[in-house]
Amino acid sequence: MQRAFTALTISAAIGLTGAASAQTLKKVQDRGMLVCGVSQGLPGFSNPDDRGNWSGLDVDFCRAVAAAIFDDAKKVKFAPTSTKDRFEALRSGEIDVLSRNTTWTLSRDVPLNFAAVNYYDGQGFMVRKTLKVNSALELNGASVCTQTGTTTELNLADYFRAHKMKYEVVAFVSADETLKAYETGRCDVFTTDMSQLFAQKLKLSSPNEHMILPEIISKEPLGPAVRHGDDQWFTIVKWIHFAMVNAEELGVSSKTIDDALKSEQPEVKRLVGTEGNFGEQLGLTKDWVVRIVRQVGNYGEVFERNVGSGSKLGITRELNNLWSKGGIQYAPPIR
Repeated sequence: MQRAFTALTISAAIGLTGAASAQTLKKVQDRGMLVCGVSQGLPGFSNPDDRGNWSGLDVDFCRAVAAAIFDDAKKVKFAPTSTKDRFEALRSGEIDVLSRNTTWTLSRDVPLNFAAVNYYDGQGFMVRKTLKVNSALELNGASVCTQTGTTTELNLADYFRAHKMKYEVVAFVSADETLKAYETGRCDVFTTDMSQLFAQKLKLSSPNEHMILPEIISKEPLGPAVRHGDDQWFTIVKWIHFAMVNAEELGVSSKTIDDALKSEQPEVKRLVGTEGNFGEQLGLTKDWVVRIVRQVGNYGEVFERNVGSGSKLGITRELNNLWSKGGIQYAPPIR
C-alpha cells in the first residue's frame, strides 16, 4: 500500500507540474510581451544598434512569434544572454524562448526542446593572411582562440586529435573577449561557427587582412529552444518557423500577402487561414501566418535581409535554401 500510495503521489505531482508549466502562451498574453533570449551582440543574428534597436535572423524569429500572438511584431523584450547563462535563463522562466544561435545537440535537447533549425551551420577557422596558411590542416602547433561554454571547444579538440595535430587553447567567456584576443595577437586562429566568423570579421579594424579557411569541421544546426513540459508552446514556436518556410515555398511574401488572401490554391488558403481552423488548433487566430508574413516576412525574406546577399555578411543560402532549390530547409505541410 505504501508503494502504491507513493507512486500515486509522484504521478499526481508530475501531473500538477505539467499542468503548471503548460501556461506559457497565457503567461505571455497576460504580460502583453514576449521575452526572448538573444546573444550579447552578433551581427546578422541578434545585434543592437547604438540606440538599442535589435536586428538579425534570431531577432526576427522572436518578432514573428510576437506577431502571431499579438498581431504586433514589436511586442518583444530582448534579453541578452551569454553562452554560460542562456540555458538557465530559459529553464528558470526568465525568458520565454531562446533564439540565440544555439546548436541543437542531444545533451541540450534532454533538458530543453529545440523547436526547429533556422540556420544550418558548421564550425570553421579564421586566420591572418600573414600566417600564410590555406587549410586548417596546416594549423599544427597553433594557438586557437575560442569561447567557453560552447560546442566549439569540443569540436576543436576532436578535429586536432583526429588529425594528430597539437594546439593551444586560449578560451574566453564572451564572443567580444575572444575576438579582441585574436585581433591583438594573443592567438593565431579564431574558431567558431562559420556564420559567426562572417559576422565577427566585420568587427575587425582591418577585415581584409584576415581570411576564413575552407574547412567546415562540424554540424551546427542552430535554432530556437523552449522549456520542457509545455507542449502547446513548443508546438506554436515550432510551427511559426515551419509557416515561414512554407510561405516562402508557396511564394507568399510580405509583398504578395494581400494577393495570397484572394488565392484559390488549397495550400495557400490553408496557410493564410481562409480555409480550415489551423491557427485555432494552436491556440492562435485564423490569420496567424498572415500576421507573421505581413510584419516580418517569410523565411527567405528574413534570411536575405539579415545574413544573405542583401546584407553586410553576404552569406549564400546553400544548405539553408529550400529543399526544392538544393537546400535542406523543409517544412511539414499545414493541413
